[in-house]
Amino acid sequence: MEQTTSSVARTVDRAAEPYDMDIVKMFFTATVVWALVGMLVGVIIALQLAWWPANMGLPWTTFGRLRPVHTNAVIFAFAGNVCFTGIYHSMQRLLKTRMYSDTLSRIHFWGWQLIIVAAAVTLPLGMTQSKEYAELIWPIDVAITVIWVVFAINFFGTIARRKVQHLYVAIWFYMSFVITIAVLHIVNSLALPATLFRSYPIYAGLTDALVQWWYGHNAVGFFLTTPFLGLMYYYLPRAADRPVYSYRLSIIHFWALVFLYIWAGPHHLLYSALPDWAQTLGMVFSVMLIAPSWGGMLNGLLTLKGAWDRVRTDPILKFMVVAVSFYGMSTFEGPMMSIRAVNALAHYTNWVIGHVHSGALGWVGMMSFGMMYWMVQNIWKRELAYPTWATHHFWLATIGIVLYTVAMWAAGLMEGLQWRALNDAGQLANPIFLDITARLNPFLWLRLIGGTMYLVGAVMMAINFWQTIRGPGRQMAAAPVAVGAD
Repeated sequence: MEQTTSSVARTVDRAAEPYDMDIVKMFFTATVVWALVGMLVGVIIALQLAWWPANMGLPWTTFGRLRPVHTNAVIFAFAGNVCFTGIYHSMQRLLKTRMYSDTLSRIHFWGWQLIIVAAAVTLPLGMTQSKEYAELIWPIDVAITVIWVVFAINFFGTIARRKVQHLYVAIWFYMSFVITIAVLHIVNSLALPATLFRSYPIYAGLTDALVQWWYGHNAVGFFLTTPFLGLMYYYLPRAADRPVYSYRLSIIHFWALVFLYIWAGPHHLLYSALPDWAQTLGMVFSVMLIAPSWGGMLNGLLTLKGAWDRVRTDPILKFMVVAVSFYGMSTFEGPMMSIRAVNALAHYTNWVIGHVHSGALGWVGMMSFGMMYWMVQNIWKRELAYPTWATHHFWLATIGIVLYTVAMWAAGLMEGLQWRALNDAGQLANPIFLDITARLNPFLWLRLIGGTMYLVGAVMMAINFWQTIRGPGRQMAAAPVAVGAD
């Protein structure tokens, strides 16, 4: 009888909760776990490039097998769970209502984690479609579609039952994430299954390449950019206790960005068989993207107007300021690299690797860390177990990513210039490719050092969170920063 009464009491208490915080905590925990996994694999493959014996002579531990494990783990496991954590947390507060269905929330969570595990098993075994950011075999693609539909129903069902009329700009960025990723994934994954593990894409030749990079570039745009801008527009003002600098600019930022971004994919196919007009279209839209991107960057930084003195002491704001700065830098660098003359120098070089990681680690990673440090204290209502570790993490991550990107920029410029160098007879001055490759070794070791520093910071964060949640930390008497009431 006591057990029945207790169960009823828990049911009543749960029904009385205005928001579903359990799902937020579940995604938060998964985020930390997959961050460590994805970054650890990244450090391993960086070591393999600098020191070939680290491949261990086994087919499933070689760079070619582990590299897609790293990209999928960092993008879809770490960044994906970050997005879901922030969306489930912020949208309930912005819409003043609980999620549409607790059951759908949990199906989404467990389905997404099982998809990640399936990827971690199949990719080292060599089961792949060999498409950038879309390597997973067709049964997993089908599972992704099903789980994404579950997420979309829950997402839009929550919007439909909202208790406020206005949709804050973060919700618009979230909507672009949900809708566009669904379209990108389905169109690019269309294939004819041959066996349980093999399939043939319905596209062929150049069409397949164009669809793939329409997907590939916009997966970056709508999985690693728009949802994180939504998180920026919610969590940066909360952490700074300041209103968004210009709400009108945020709306212009949204519509200009989502319109222009979708056309930029062809810049990955410059100097290919793609018609010149399509290459030029991708280049022009890429350069135009600077305007809305920098508008969003300035809107984020100017939100700190009147709170800049706190950046010196608040590690959360430090992470977010560096993240927004990296967003501005990478969204300038990308369009510049899409210009034909610059692309001829940069393409296929480590400069591209530096650019990708300045966006992934500098923008996505640092914004995620800042958001998570804010959330762990405000969700669990506990002070950080090791407050100074957050600042140490910030400096490890910042120095690490700067060391990483500068090494890759230098390596890329060296590669591009030496590939193009001609002697007095008009012949290639460096005809032996391996000679240039050997010269990369010092840069590869610097990248490994920078990436290891970034990983060490993430490990410190995980320990800090564990001790904060489970350890003997103090309950918060008030929020760690002035964030206002929910």
